[in-house]
Amino acid sequence: MNTSGNTILITGGGSGIGRGLAEALHALGNQVIIAGRRKSVLDETTTANPGIKSAALNIEDPDAIKAFAAQIGKNYPSLNVVVHNAGIMRPEDLKSPNPADAEAIITTNLLGPIRLNAALLPLLLKQTHATIMTVSSGLAYVPLALTPTYSATKAALHSWTQSLRHQLKDTNVEVLEIIPPYVQTELGGERQVSDPRAMPLKDFIAETIDILKIQPTPPEICVKNVLFLSRAAENGKYDEAFNAVNSMF
Repeated sequence: MNTSGNTILITGGGSGIGRGLAEALHALGNQVIIAGRRKSVLDETTTANPGIKSAALNIEDPDAIKAFAAQIGKNYPSLNVVVHNAGIMRPEDLKSPNPADAEAIITTNLLGPIRLNAALLPLLLKQTHATIMTVSSGLAYVPLALTPTYSATKAALHSWTQSLRHQLKDTNVEVLEIIPPYVQTELGGERQVSDPRAMPLKDFIAETIDILKIQPTPPEICVKNVLFLSRAAENGKYDEAFNAVNSMF
């Protein structure tokens, strides 16, 4: 992936990993558009980073996604990079489940990227070179039982990304997957931001950008902190990794 001179859309770009990527990629000389539901968060990010643009998107609404993609195509016809980052995490008690939580997580984390990707792919295929990036999780490989649906959606997104990469291998579109470890963001609540067990967001973004600069860019962007999870099964340490993750919470 070329890390400069792109027009980049990042969903969930107003906070956490999305904002970190937006700021870092903007600093490298890219036109960056952040999308999300919370206007106040988008405005805060664009105010702090003149030049970054924003667009409202309800990733749970199929009709809103279609309208959003059409508008993005009109406003930014040179769009050639999409980062599917939007996601939510909620703890769930499977002994007393709340189906609404599970459905919202699946709609946002899995159906959202699938629908948005379908809506934007025709535009990406018109570009000389384009990149699709999904943001999954180390929990795609080793689930956190406290967040079963979140972990399942990230496993599904990882699988879907592999299939997408294979189907687009003879096109101008490369497909990359960013696989974060436990990072200091608000994804799991305010405590996560300062949890010393989590990787500092600044360090995660810096290492991720360094990997993206590699030519050719690895299809899976794994910082060192996530390798214990992403390689647990192949290293024969799945049970050890599962117990480690689930004893943390």
